[in-house]
This record gives sequence, structure tokens and C-alpha cells, in this order.
Amino acid sequence: MAKKNLNEMSFLDHLEELRWLLVRSTAAILILATFTFFVSDYIFDVIIFGPTSPNFITYRLFCDLSNQLGFTDIICVTEMPFIIQNVNMEGQVNVLIWTCVTAGFILGFPFILWEVWKFISPALYTKEKKNAKLFIFSSSLLFFLGVLFGYFLIVPMSVNFFATFTISSVVQNQFSVDSYIGMVKTSVIACGLFFELPIIIYFLTKLGLVTPEFLRKYWKYAVIVILVVAAIVTPPDVISQVIVTIPMLLIYEVSILISKVVVKNQNKING
Repeated sequence: MAKKNLNEMSFLDHLEELRWLLVRSTAAILILATFTFFVSDYIFDVIIFGPTSPNFITYRLFCDLSNQLGFTDIICVTEMPFIIQNVNMEGQVNVLIWTCVTAGFILGFPFILWEVWKFISPALYTKEKKNAKLFIFSSSLLFFLGVLFGYFLIVPMSVNFFATFTISSVVQNQFSVDSYIGMVKTSVIACGLFFELPIIIYFLTKLGLVTPEFLRKYWKYAVIVILVVAAIVTPPDVISQVIVTIPMLLIYEVSILISKVVVKNQNKING
């Protein structure tokens, strides 16, 4: 059966398309999750638990930067005084399964974007439909940059802070594996999705829901929201919050620029 045009599709037809989008995306995630199962040792030992080592690349870079700025070893990480433990009988099995699913989602994100593009493309102009590759590439690139930003910046700063924070020498830090991995997953995926803001603004502008003037008018409120988010995802110190806030503000500014370009192109088309 030939695929219906957008104007010929009923509400139920749209729901059917959405259902198959979810089915295919879920299948892709599960297939990739199965693949990651066979390299789970590397994923856990090298990637996920990498920030628990003082030799992690982020700590070494911060230490070198501290020395170059003349702060001696003030921000050098020399030890991680905590242990990660499992307190539930089925805990490690659950962690393995959901970590593989999360890895499958991250690796399968470009495919999910492709499915989303096929779902929304009937509502776009013919010229815009030709930009599928650009959409997939740019969206995937932003997502993976966000994931790397979360992994190499937010996760190490969070781990270092909570590992060294203590209310008394009597209390020892012993984190559950669920808590630790949950923090890692939340940080990387949240950053990856936040980096999609320019793409989201692009489509909101195309739909007429957002304008450059609107984004600029509420810039100060956006700054407040970004500061709050930075305060939530980073340790409570000024340096960490500034390091995280600056890229987020740049992404917001890029979103405003993209919105301006979209409006300018629409004005040309409308004459």
C-alpha cells in the first residue's frame, strides 16, 4: 500500500505512524544494547568507573591548568576516598541491563533522529525535506558533544566533590552502585539533550511558536534557568558552575542566531 500524503492522513493514521516510530526505535535500542553487553567490561571498567580514578584525564588537565596559573596543586586530585558497593541481591544484574539499554539509546540516537525526521517530514516544504542528512548530522553531533561535555566535565567534578565531601571524619563515603551510575547516566543524557536546544528552537521557530525577539526578550530569565540547572548538576562551588554555565549560554545564543536565520528565510519566501 502506498504511503498516504499528509493531507490524506487521519488522526489515527498519525498515531499508527508514531507507534511504528516507537517500535523501530525501541528495536534499534535493544539491538545495540545487546551489542554493548559483549563489551560491558570495557564500558564499566574504563568508561563508567573511569572518573573514580585520580588519573582520569579531566583531573590531570585541571591539575596542569592549576600549575600553569600559579595555583600549585590546589585543584589537583590525588585520591578518591570512597568505595562503590552493591547492597541489593539483584543490584548488579539490574545495573548491567539498564546500563546496556542506556548505551543502546546513546549509540542509536542518530537512528532515532532519522525516524523522527521521517515522521515530521510530511509537514515540511520540499526544499526542507532535502535537508535530512544535515538534520541527522547536526542533531547527532550536538547530542554527542553534550554527552562528552557531561562525561568529561560534569561527572568528574561531581564525583570529586562528593567523594571528598564529609560532615565528619567518623563518616565514610560508601556509595551504592545504583546511585553512582544513576548520576553518570543522568549527567550525560541530560547534557546531550540540552545540547539539542538549537535544533528544538529551529523547529519551534518554523512553527511560529518562538521568535528571535521572544528569545532575546526573555534572555535574563533564560540565564536564571541556566544558572539553576548548572547549580543542580554541578558541585556547589563557583568555579564548577561557571565552567558549566558558559557553554550553556553559548548554546542559547546560537539558538537565537538560528531563530533569526529561520525568520529571515521565511520572510524571503513570503516576499
